[in-house]
Parts: sequence; C-alpha cells; structure tokens
Amino acid sequence: MAIIDVIKFNGIANRNWLVYRYPGESFVYGTQLIVGEGQIAVFVRGGKALDYFSAGTYTLNAPNIPILQSLINIPFGGRTPFTAEVFFINKTVKLDVFWGTNDPISLIDPKYSVRMRVRAFGQFGIKITDYRVFLTELIGAVGDDQIVKYDTIMNFFKGVTVTKVKTIIADTIINQKISVLEIAPRLEEISETSLESLSGEFERYGIQIVNFNLSSINFPDEDFDAINKILGEKAAFDIIGDNRYQVKRSFDVMETAAGNEGGGSMAAAGMGLGLGAGAGLAMGNLFSNTAGNVMKSPVKGLACKKCGEMNESGAKFCCSCGEKLVTAQIDCYSCGTAVDENAKFCSNCGKSMLHKTCPGCHTDNKPGTKFCSDCGTKLEE
Repeated sequence: MAIIDVIKFNGIANRNWLVYRYPGESFVYGTQLIVGEGQIAVFVRGGKALDYFSAGTYTLNAPNIPILQSLINIPFGGRTPFTAEVFFINKTVKLDVFWGTNDPISLIDPKYSVRMRVRAFGQFGIKITDYRVFLTELIGAVGDDQIVKYDTIMNFFKGVTVTKVKTIIADTIINQKISVLEIAPRLEEISETSLESLSGEFERYGIQIVNFNLSSINFPDEDFDAINKILGEKAAFDIIGDNRYQVKRSFDVMETAAGNEGGGSMAAAGMGLGLGAGAGLAMGNLFSNTAGNVMKSPVKGLACKKCGEMNESGAKFCCSCGEKLVTAQIDCYSCGTAVDENAKFCSNCGKSMLHKTCPGCHTDNKPGTKFCSDCGTKLEE
C-alpha cells in the first residue's frame, strides 16, 4: 500500500458536498495535512472520531495528533506509517436546502366550507455544529461513498420535515380557523413555529437549522374556482341585504346529499344539525315569508254558476259576469245542518227546504211549519 505524504482536499466545483472521505488509510508520521477554509479534518480510527483540525497546514506528529498517538503508540522520530481514516467536513452554511410537500394536505376551509388541497414549499439552511456527533450518528449510515452530498443527508430528514410542517399548517387553518385565502400574513409565524419544532430533530445529529422559511402555501386552480363561485354568490346576496346566502348554501348541501342513495332522509335530518343559528333563523324567516306569500297569492277556486268563470277564493261576485257567488246558509229545520239558502232539500237528511206561503195573509213560513206564524191559518202539507 502506497505511503501518503500529503493529505489535502480541494473541494468540488459546485460546493455541493458535505463530507469527503479521503481515499486511503495508511499515512506517514510526519506527513503534511492541509485543511482549506470552511473545512474541518477529522481523524477516525475504529469508528471513533479522534483528532480535529480546522483551516491550516499541519505536520502530523505527537503534538498535533495526541489522541491518535496514544492509541497506536507511534514511536518518536522517523517517518513511521500508521493507519487511520481522514474525513473532511464542510462547515460552511448551506442556505438553499429546498423542501416541499410531496402530497397535498386535504382539509375543509373554515370560512368557505369547501374542501381544499393545500401544498407548501420553502427552503432553509443547515450547518454542521457538532462534528463528533454528526460523524458518529450519520456517516456510518451513508455507506462507503467517497463524497457525501447534502441531498443524501437531507433524505434522512425529509419525512420529519414535511410531517411537522403539515401538522403546523393544518393546526393554523383548522384549529385557529384561518382561511387558506387569508393565511399569507401568517407565513412568518408558521416559519418560526416550524423552526422551533424541527430544531431538536436536527440537533440530535449535530446539525443546526438556519433561517427556516415557508415561502408558499397554495392549492389547485379548481379549488380556487370553487371559492370564487361562492364569493360571487355571496356578493349577489349581500346586495339583496339579507341572510339568504347561508340558506342557499344549506340547501345546496342538502340537494347534493339528496342526490345520493338514501340522501333524502339524511338531508332532511341534517337540516337542523347543519344550519347555524343565523342560517336557521334565516330559513325560518324564508319559510314564514313563503307561507305568507302562498296565503296572499291569488288562488282560483270558485266557479260562477252563471258563466262558469273560475274566480279567486273569497270573491263575492263573478269577475266575468258580475253574478253573486257567495250565498247565505240556513239551518235545516229537521237536522240542523247548514245548507244553501236556495237549496230545495237538505243535503244531509233530504227534508224539503222550500218556504210555505200562508193562503190567508200570504206570509212566508219556515219549511215544515203547520200553522201560519202570523194569522194561525193551517198550512197545506
């Protein structure tokens, strides 16, 4: 195995690296170690991170590698070879770590009562602060790759990042009753809450989050169209100036439910449950007004006996020929049933309803009278 005299890593062009594993394990006591700006060099033996070197040039000897020296017992003097691994860690801050929800957050908008599919996107920065913890906890999990990039490490944190941000957004919209359309002023607040919630997860592995930003919360165009339709309807009802908008929304919900199998009874049962106090009052007023209008509206129901024209209920004279429509009623002398004054026979008992005229004084007597009520003359049967 070749003996290495200089240990150095010049980085890569796009700086998209987090850890560089130096290719070799046999070094010479007295070799030069060159660490660039923004780098940390770590000697690892047996899976343990030992000596650390910041930017500068070092000659590997007892004063510079005291922990490694004590483990492998390198003799003083000469260029004695020893075995160890050298990792270069990028200690600069990476600010362009992007994240986003891979599937939407499905929820009901608390203001417009429509289903929304919310997505969120943003970015944050990270830096390695505890090199020993970072190497111990994560580097063993990334395999034997010579260069470990940021994307490789972030794949470990993608799940917890998205889950916590989803939970915070859903809590803001549902529990705090903030409409999706009105959540933009809360982006900074949600970003700060997300940073606090995620910091502990990253610090467990020696990583610090820097400037967590939630840059966008959006939803599909078809969801926005649904809200626009509702806003248009509400604006129209606001011009009318009453609460009919809430009533219409309730009827729309019941109509949709009634269209499903068995939905009719469910919609009817849900009327009292689904309506708020204001909407319920508005519906009561609507029913009351509707009933009043029905009572006041013209309903034709009386036929003129003379010309056959249908007249409004309650009319006293025919609107076509002027014939009297309403006639007085008299009680049957036999059974007491109220019958038309012009009826010849009782509709209940069949007795004659014709008046009897006295042959002496010509006074009209009630049907069934045997003697004239005026002169006492016996009346014909």
